[in-house]
Amino acid sequence: MKLSRRLVPDVITLQAFECAARHGSFTRAASELNLTQSAVSRQIKDLEIQIGALLFERVRQRVVLSAAGERLLPEVRRLLAQSEDLMVRAMTSVQARSSLSIACLPTFGSRWLTPRLPDFLARHPGTVLNIVSHSKPFSFEDENVDLAIHHGKPVWAHATCTYLCSEIIVPVASPALIERLSERTPTALDGQPLLQLATRPRLWAQWFEARGLSLSGGFTGHRFDQFSMVIEAAVAGLGFALLPRYLIGQELASGRLAIVFDLPMRTEYAYYTVVPEAKMENPASQAFRRWIAGEVEEILPPD
Repeated sequence: MKLSRRLVPDVITLQAFECAARHGSFTRAASELNLTQSAVSRQIKDLEIQIGALLFERVRQRVVLSAAGERLLPEVRRLLAQSEDLMVRAMTSVQARSSLSIACLPTFGSRWLTPRLPDFLARHPGTVLNIVSHSKPFSFEDENVDLAIHHGKPVWAHATCTYLCSEIIVPVASPALIERLSERTPTALDGQPLLQLATRPRLWAQWFEARGLSLSGGFTGHRFDQFSMVIEAAVAGLGFALLPRYLIGQELASGRLAIVFDLPMRTEYAYYTVVPEAKMENPASQAFRRWIAGEVEEILPPD
């Protein structure tokens, strides 16, 4: 791809702009960047000429962003962060045989994937991993990621989704909370505190429907935006939770959580590995996909 040099921004100039915007002062920006105030002012002026718009306005003893500056600042910060990330990754992988960047669901990554990564690294020595958390689909064009682990439908723009496994959830709670139930049947949960996952507000209602029940409290209760927070809330005795069993193996083994009823439910979504079209032939990515498929077969419930 041929780029116009006139349109390629100078990183040093963008740093001066971001720093001046953050401090509201060219003088403070110059101090942070170890430059003179006139040098920062000149860089800002050059950027304004290049863009064709004023980026700052003077208000009393401060400079404040203009409307054009307000629009530009988030993009500049994103570009600077990407530039820094590029250099850090390059420096990290200099001595590595291969590198692999993986986008992963936060709780899946911390509770299931990370404890198993030593096995992958032992099989593929010299590989450097970069694990980032993503709860929702994102654009591979905007982020330098080799593959993602996705929960949902097998739909992702400009990428290929490969099925890993379905998800099976079970109702759990702290032993003390379970002892308070009048009877050990699903109807006993009517009126009990339920823990809700904000990203899946119908989970409890669907579980009740699968049991042939229509209870009014299926949508009520404390809400959390990640499974990890729901798990901790359940351990603390805040309520009953619906959780994938593979995420709570330690809590079940230690007795901090217990299964309320042996009535699992397969959710409507599944787990997939997602690879951008341009990186399908990446050897490290291919090796990881083979490895995780084997791990899933051994650990997660069969379909």
